[in-house]
Amino acid sequence: MRHSSVSLLSDSGVPIEDISRLVGHRNTVVTETVYRKQIRPVLMQGVEAMGDIFGS
Repeated sequence: MRHSSVSLLSDSGVPIEDISRLVGHRNTVVTETVYRKQIRPVLMQGVEAMGDIFGS
């Protein structure tokens, strides 16, 4: 159930900090480590957005 919840939240663009708190993790380290496959697309979207902003 947790994997599904994290995947759905991540795919919907919910920030990692919010997801971490919702699933009861003390910080984002566990969330990022255990659920990295689901979260990676959201992180990449942030990186791409920063590239667009700064023109790289």
